[in-house]
Amino acid sequence: MQLPLTLGAVITTLMNTWRLPRLLAGLLGLFTAVPLTAAAPARPHLLFILADDLGYGDVGVFNPQSKIRTPHLDRLAAGGMRFTDAHAGGSVCVPSRYALLTGRFAVRAALDLRGGPAIEEGRMTIATLLREHGYATAMVGKWHQGFVTADHAKGSFDYTQPLRGGPLDRGFDSFFGMHASLDIPPYFFIRGRTPLLPPTDLIAASTSAGQADGWSNIQGAFWRAGLVAPDFKHAAVTPRFAAEALEVIRRYAAGKQEKPLFLYLALPSPHTPWLPLEEFRGQSGAGLYGDFVMQVDALVGQVLDALDTTGLTRNTLVMFSSDNGPVWDDKDTLKFGHRAAGNLRGKKATSWEGGHRMPFIARWPGQIAPGTVSTQTIVFSDVFATLGELVGRRQVPLGMAEDSVSFLPYLLDSAKPPAPRAPIVHDLWTLRDGDWKLILPRARGAKAGKGASAGPELFNLRTDPAEQHNLFSEQAERAARMQAQLKAILAK
Repeated sequence: MQLPLTLGAVITTLMNTWRLPRLLAGLLGLFTAVPLTAAAPARPHLLFILADDLGYGDVGVFNPQSKIRTPHLDRLAAGGMRFTDAHAGGSVCVPSRYALLTGRFAVRAALDLRGGPAIEEGRMTIATLLREHGYATAMVGKWHQGFVTADHAKGSFDYTQPLRGGPLDRGFDSFFGMHASLDIPPYFFIRGRTPLLPPTDLIAASTSAGQADGWSNIQGAFWRAGLVAPDFKHAAVTPRFAAEALEVIRRYAAGKQEKPLFLYLALPSPHTPWLPLEEFRGQSGAGLYGDFVMQVDALVGQVLDALDTTGLTRNTLVMFSSDNGPVWDDKDTLKFGHRAAGNLRGKKATSWEGGHRMPFIARWPGQIAPGTVSTQTIVFSDVFATLGELVGRRQVPLGMAEDSVSFLPYLLDSAKPPAPRAPIVHDLWTLRDGDWKLILPRARGAKAGKGASAGPELFNLRTDPAEQHNLFSEQAERAARMQAQLKAILAK
């Protein structure tokens, strides 16, 4: 259900979703003859780099006052387009990655990994979509969508059996990575469906860098106690994933394959534990966290350099973003003078903008105008439709990617003015509709970040992006409509 819209807004919304093409296909049988935008060039290689717990204000091009130098991400933005109103699929890891991979709002799925994979068997993902259109699909990094043969609640895996329900069963041809975050045991590497080495040793919990450094108990060098594989060293994981991603790129280029490449590089950093390599320690103005962000930036630089040296840059669409906001408290801002979420309110696990508004950069030489900025509202679920339109897939089965809206027209036309997007459900309590955002109090027992809203809030993000002026009482009628709208969407 949606609020009343003007005829023009209705047409715009329909034209930018999968629903109108499906209707035309059913009525006319001439779906492929109905263009949505000007034809895109030949299929590019695709690279999506996803950081973990990186804030909107950490990247220099999004926050000139950042205390962290990010020259490689700034270079990526200078060569392409950055979105200033881009949103992750949630404010924590699992729902955000689900929305990115499936083109659906995470509230539509049961994301309790104790019950098995978040992405059910048979559901289309961006990987299955692209593989159906002739892409070689590879993933490196953090999965965090669950497996069939695992009890995630107990951190228990059957290492004698293939780990099913993971990347290779959701559209990827190859996978090297880990099951979840770098602070969640058991700690071991996976290649394909097989653990490289089962975790046979015990590792004690690592606290933060120490109370003297002012970090909370879930910051700094924090990880939980549990089983660990003999070859798993926390500080070496991010460099290991970088090496694996570079190997995918170089091996692909050397093989002279006819298929275009899709690589999903899901970094485990700068999520805790903050363990920057020695060369980055003390180099930022934001402590261990800032140093670790600099290492992430350098990793992005390595990947971009590999595209350059292999000759893949000129026909590769690179997208970069983060899965949710930072673990950065007010005390950290006061100590370092660094705003990890920029001027936005909130952080990871909150419904405020700092929890899910993300740096989002896209570069495609010769197609995306360099150094451009888009204020169009986009969300992770939109990546599905965008890539689908790019490869010529204008139709998906009903029930698939139903929350995906293509932003390809904005990538190919930097002068295109922003248009209303269909309402976005960030989580069970939060609805974004145009300029307006409703946040309801979270249910008793629900996970909420420190300082989460105790009462209902309504903000106009066009005039108040920092969410300082609660208009819930002044705009009671609008708030009531949006509550009903959210309830209707959640009931589907």
